Amino acid sequence: MEWSFQTAEELVTALRAGAVTSVELTDEAIARIERDDEVINAICVPDFDRARAAAHRADQARARGEDRPLLGIPVTVKESYNIAGLPTTWGMPPHRNYMPAEDAVQVSRLKAAGAVVLGKTNVPLGLQDIQSFNEIYGTTNNPWEHSRTPGGSSGGSAAALASGFGALSIGSDIAGSLRTPAHFCGVYAHKPTLGLAANRGMVPPPAPALPADLDLAVVGPMARTARDLTLLLDVMAGPDPLTLGVAYDLTLPAARHERLRDFRVLVLDEHPLIPTGSAVRAGVNRVAEALAGGGARVERHSRLLPDLAEAARLYMQLLVSGSVARFPIESHEQLRTRAAGLSADDQSLDAARLRAMVFSHRDWIEANNRRELHRHGWRQLFAEFDAVVCPITPTPAFPHDHNPNPLERRIDIDGVEYPYFDQLVWAGLATMPGLPATAIPAGRSPEGLPVGVQLIGPMFEDRTPLRLAELLEHKTGGFQAPKEGALASWPGHGRDGR
Repeated sequence: MEWSFQTAEELVTALRAGAVTSVELTDEAIARIERDDEVINAICVPDFDRARAAAHRADQARARGEDRPLLGIPVTVKESYNIAGLPTTWGMPPHRNYMPAEDAVQVSRLKAAGAVVLGKTNVPLGLQDIQSFNEIYGTTNNPWEHSRTPGGSSGGSAAALASGFGALSIGSDIAGSLRTPAHFCGVYAHKPTLGLAANRGMVPPPAPALPADLDLAVVGPMARTARDLTLLLDVMAGPDPLTLGVAYDLTLPAARHERLRDFRVLVLDEHPLIPTGSAVRAGVNRVAEALAGGGARVERHSRLLPDLAEAARLYMQLLVSGSVARFPIESHEQLRTRAAGLSADDQSLDAARLRAMVFSHRDWIEANNRRELHRHGWRQLFAEFDAVVCPITPTPAFPHDHNPNPLERRIDIDGVEYPYFDQLVWAGLATMPGLPATAIPAGRSPEGLPVGVQLIGPMFEDRTPLRLAELLEHKTGGFQAPKEGALASWPGHGRDGR
């Protein structure tokens, strides 16, 4: 029997029953990677010798009667997480030889749960792109169509899951970096509530792994089913033992409902600042029809919904002001001159990004206060709804675009071009207020590309969108593997490609 596309839950059951060993699962996963990853290029730092040793220890532990949540399950880890003995580069050539001394807290939790780490997955330069390519490790391709991106910055993890390279992976998300790759590759991902999962050790080299609270950014699980997301989130969730974990234990509330017909869902498919492509709109509608067919209450409008245009600008301000905080002083002065030249009437997202590059502390405090008003608006909305369904990006996976100046790139939406980074507005809808959001497959485009949507839930009620994702899985098709042979059928853009 081939195990590569079995769910983590199924593999746990098989391991407990003695139907397979961790060594067998690990050997099969490694063989698949060695066979197929030359063209996909998802696994940028393999760790096969230590994986086989860990699998052997897992089998010994099970023979002694031990039973941990992920005991013996092969997994992958995004390159940006520190793993002792492996390089952590974030795709940045000056740090190609940086080797952290200890594991990130989430890697430690994976190992404590019994997982077998196969290696690290590819990322874009500095995690700053919606694609996954860098000068150190090359380009990761979408397993469904190799001329297209798997997304970023957790693109290597999504491509690995879609290709059968391990049952689970962990990534991170500040601008859709979990959800967009899941959407582009046809897998599942969950962006947890801000602060729910400790992020220590997911830090750019050579910075020390401090237990800092990061604005907007989260770490989270990726999988091929919604139930596997929950399994992995339960391993990842909880405060850092060096800070809040000293005093607090985590108890997530149960999902609001167990039956689809009890859910109240707001469905959105239009944004005031960017159109939704026809393929993604069709995916949103498929989910809406599945909800209605299952008896859920589905609405398309609500007066309680916070202003989407203001939310998008606010998200860009918070995202960009944090990203450029360490720019050189000379760059800051140049940006200040450019920002001063903007018309007061220019309310475009490009203008919002430029102004945010020269935010003062006072500016940031004001933006943060507006964020709190939005959070209050979401609390009011979630008193009447249990979840919001909406796009993750306006299009399915787009062709590789390696223009070194991302500001010159464009995203094609049904034949019309828009600024590349404007597509982040849907991801920012959940990120800006810190809400949990689960990415689920929602069918395929007319060209056969995966299409996903996100289910946004109330803050710290992560189990609600996860349960809704589980209930929708069989109604919207769930994960489907690329056709056998497609993984190795295209010769370009691989490990040595750009």
